[in-house]
Parts: sequence; structure tokens; C-alpha cells
Amino acid sequence: MKPLQIQLNGAPHDLTEPTTVAALVAALGLNPKLVAVERNASLVPRATHAEVELAEGDAIEVVTLVGGG
Repeated sequence: MKPLQIQLNGAPHDLTEPTTVAALVAALGLNPKLVAVERNASLVPRATHAEVELAEGDAIEVVTLVGGG
């Protein structure tokens, strides 16, 4: 199977198999409750992360939420 290439936070990123947003967040070692994800400049609601499949050429931005004061 040919690798699937996406842009992750502005850099090329290869995926070896079809992947959902939730699987990508997990593979990155991030807490899904503490990230916001955009796919092609549109926010992906957290409730749909497990359903949204990534496609060739998708531009994904993952932002980690940081608390403090």
C-alpha cells in the first residue's frame, strides 16, 4: 500500500494506513481532551474525531491547549 501524505502543522507527514483524526492524535501521544484539530482550515469537532478519515493532501493543524495564569 502506498503511503498517504498529509501536511501536519505545516510539515509533510506520511501515514502508512488509512487513519482517523482520533488515531492520529493518539499516535502523536497527545491527550485528545487537550487538543484542537483543524482539517483543511475547518475545525474538526472532538465528538467526530473517531469518524473523520484523513485523505491524501489534507492539511492538519493540531494545537495543544495549555492552561495557566
